[in-house]
Amino acid sequence: MSSRQALADELAAARDRTLRLVDFDDAELRRQYDPLMSPLVWDLAHIGWQEELWLLRDANPARPGLLTPEVERLYDAFQNPRATRVRLPLLPPADARIYCRTVRGMVFDRLDALPASADDAADFAFALAVSHEHQHNETMLQALNLRSGPALLGVGARLPSGRRGVAGTSVRVPGGPFVLGVDAADEPYSLDNERGAHLVDVPGFRIGRVPVTNAEWQQFIDDGGYDRRQWWSDRGWAHRQEAGLTAPQFWIGDGTRTRFGHLEEIPGDEPVQHVTFHEAEAYAAWAGARLPTEIEWEKACAWDPDARRRRRYPWGSAEPSTRLANLGGDALRPAPVGAYPDGASAYGAEQMLGDVWEWTTSPLRPWPGFTPMLYEEYSAPFFDGDYRVLRGGSWAVASSILRPSFRNWDHPIRRQIFSGVRLAWSEDEA
Repeated sequence: MSSRQALADELAAARDRTLRLVDFDDAELRRQYDPLMSPLVWDLAHIGWQEELWLLRDANPARPGLLTPEVERLYDAFQNPRATRVRLPLLPPADARIYCRTVRGMVFDRLDALPASADDAADFAFALAVSHEHQHNETMLQALNLRSGPALLGVGARLPSGRRGVAGTSVRVPGGPFVLGVDAADEPYSLDNERGAHLVDVPGFRIGRVPVTNAEWQQFIDDGGYDRRQWWSDRGWAHRQEAGLTAPQFWIGDGTRTRFGHLEEIPGDEPVQHVTFHEAEAYAAWAGARLPTEIEWEKACAWDPDARRRRRYPWGSAEPSTRLANLGGDALRPAPVGAYPDGASAYGAEQMLGDVWEWTTSPLRPWPGFTPMLYEEYSAPFFDGDYRVLRGGSWAVASSILRPSFRNWDHPIRRQIFSGVRLAWSEDEA
């Protein structure tokens, strides 16, 4: 996104995606598929409300908006936990669509009226709206995957074939310094928790060439991995017992799974997804490995040791494409491991962007010099809380908002997210 037209195009693309995900009848949009998720109609109006607040009211909630204060409060995520949103007097779906359309028309007018001399902060606000909408699109896909009943979505777009011999292999990342994080000058649309760039020294390690596959996870199950206390942390074991975990979410136990309402055989060469941090940690211990830190993950993804600088993407500077990564949501699932050799990082790690979010051992903390952005509640309220960072994006993430520095986070017990595992080993353990 390097121009006002590009921003307009990205806003339009995000909205097209949103409207496809709410192209259902009113009763469907009002349903709550799971207490972890909002009704789709809440997400729809929330997207419009945040866009209005940031782009039309300059992030000042005291300025009058299109909705009354009483209605606005319904769409404040901090005031209304997800489990309660189905009971709120939400805007009817038709009204939510009209509201979003009205806001968007005014946003386009404001974008057109921006003077050429407008500062970078103005462009950033529009890019933030794009990122926020796409992030809610992924959340809506999580909700739709939890839905019971006949499928609303298809089986997804065709993906490239994988390669044999890559599952279970690793690549070496020598020790030494690298630049962690980014600055606004290099990534003007990066979010506050990605900034600023700073030098860190990382001991040598090895990291999985590709994410852990379903077939590998099945071996963990077959070996009694869910029943053997030795592989689990104290907290992880307590959660495994309390939640009755025996396999990744949506696995049925007979070699099949459900995906967006479709019953299908579990592809052995596909990255495992829908596992908690605790499951990922236990699997890693069983495999004689560990999970990477997010700093290790980012070095393996973005650092070019020969050029001694960051790459914009693992593979270089080329924009993401279907030749390089599985992004954008059309596939509705991860690609087989080895499907994107041209997308490898400088160290040879593959599929680091797209397919599945990858759990790390790191809690969410600010980088040195952290400064909150326009959306002040995006990161700061979650620092040092009960969260673990996930890296790399999933198949559901829009390619326009994803970077090697992008940081996601969630509670270690969550697995409705499109979460998977990449193993790591300290150099003296490899």
